[in-house]
Amino acid sequence: MKISSGTKAKLIYSLKTSKGKVIEEIPTDNPAEFVFGIKQLLPDFEENLSGLGEGDSFDFEIKAENAYGPIEPYAIFDIPLDTFEVDGKIDEKMIQIDNIIPMTDKDGNKHHGKIIKILKDAVTLDFNHPLAGENLNFVGKVLSVETNK
Repeated sequence: MKISSGTKAKLIYSLKTSKGKVIEEIPTDNPAEFVFGIKQLLPDFEENLSGLGEGDSFDFEIKAENAYGPIEPYAIFDIPLDTFEVDGKIDEKMIQIDNIIPMTDKDGNKHHGKIIKILKDAVTLDFNHPLAGENLNFVGKVLSVETNK
C-alpha cells in the first residue's frame, strides 16, 4: 500500500533546520504515526510522502514559506518591564534571554513570546513560531502504511 489520502503511516525520521539544528529525532522503537488527507499536516509534508510505501526512504526539504512562514517583524516588539511586576518586584529569573513568557492579548488569546533582548525599561519579545524563517529537512523511512480506520 502507498501513502495517499485516507492512509495511516508509521515513519522514522530526523528533522533538522537548513542550518543543521536537530529539531526532532523519531527512532525505530517509537515511530511517528500520521493520518494523511485530513488537513492536519503541512501540505508539502504530505506531498513529499505521497506515493511512498513500506520500506521507502525519503529526504526532502520544506521551504520556510511553506512550513511555519517567514519571520514577521510585526511579531517582535518591546513590552515595558513594569508589565512583569508582581507586588512591585520583577522576577529576575523570569526576565532572561531565551525565556518563553506566556502572555494574553486584550481578546483573551494566549501567546508565547521569547525574550530576545533586555533593555533598561523594557524587554523585546519575539512572538513568531520558533521555526519561522527556517527551512525544514526531513530524512527518514516509511515503516508501514495502512488504511485509516
